[in-house]
Amino acid sequence: MDLSAILGTVMSNDSVSGLSQAAGVSNDEVKNVLSAALPSLMNGALAQSEGIDTSAGFAGALAQHAADNTGDLSAFLSNVDMKDGSKIVAHLLGSNTDATVAEISEKTGVSAANTGSVLSAAAPLLMSLLGQETSSQQQNSSAGVSTIMSALLSNVDMGSLLMGLLGSSTATTATPAVTEAKPKDEKQSNGLLGLLGGLFK
Repeated sequence: MDLSAILGTVMSNDSVSGLSQAAGVSNDEVKNVLSAALPSLMNGALAQSEGIDTSAGFAGALAQHAADNTGDLSAFLSNVDMKDGSKIVAHLLGSNTDATVAEISEKTGVSAANTGSVLSAAAPLLMSLLGQETSSQQQNSSAGVSTIMSALLSNVDMGSLLMGLLGSSTATTATPAVTEAKPKDEKQSNGLLGLLGGLFK
């Protein structure tokens, strides 16, 4: 599973429908919020995996969520833990959580409360898929979570990928909004943030 497959699962019709029911919003609102929020969430996941104080806890969280059964998205999302999702969002976005939610709300026209609900519903699914990917790769190599996350996000134009998944009819209504964390080093700035920088000016 690569990043395209992970995002494709999150943005799939079954996922969008399940998230719509869990968050109490329309399918279009889910699509718009996700297209705007996923770059920030993935950026946050990368930062968590590389942080001195967060890497161990993040790896443990991924391992825990890797055990989730996401084979039936409708069943998974009908039982999603919104409180756990809210905590995940807070970890991934950190001190930028409120500002990012507000920015996404402004750009998509979805209320801040509903934006937060969509993110809280989607975050456990995203963590489960990332956990399954890192667990699968660790079975075949000795690579750490940060190395796997970096490789997963390297050389990927996430904006174009999301637009392709959404289709032109909806991609034009949701401009991805990123509140970027400061890169820790040159490698990170040349990776995901560098690739997204031009798109999200």
